[in-house]
Amino acid sequence: MEAIRLVLLFLHLLGFAVLLGAFIAQLRLKLPKVSSGMLHGAIAQLVTGVALVGVREAADMTVVHAKIGAKLGIDVILLVIAIVGMRRTTSPWPFYTVGALTVVEAAVAVFWT
Repeated sequence: MEAIRLVLLFLHLLGFAVLLGAFIAQLRLKLPKVSSGMLHGAIAQLVTGVALVGVREAADMTVVHAKIGAKLGIDVILLVIAIVGMRRTTSPWPFYTVGALTVVEAAVAVFWT
C-alpha cells in the first residue's frame, strides 16, 4: 500500500509541475492562454489527489478532511476554469486564474497541517 501511495504522490507532484510549468511557459506571450499542458496537469492533480485520499483512508492513515475538501474544491474550480480557458482564447482571465489557483493550492498543501 505504501508503494502505491508513493507512486500516486509522485504523479500528483508531477501534475503540479506540469500545471505550473505550462503556466510559466505561457507568461512570455502577449496574449497568454490556457494550454493543453495546464489542462492535463489539472486533470492529473484532481485524479491523483482523490486516489491519494482513498489510499490514505484504506491504510488507516490520518486525513484532514477540511483540508482535503478545500483542495478538492480548488481543484474542481481550477479544472472548470481550465476547460473554459481552452475554449475562450480572446480573454486572458482564465489563464491568470488558473495560475493563481495553482499557487493557492500549493499553499494550502504546504501550510495547512
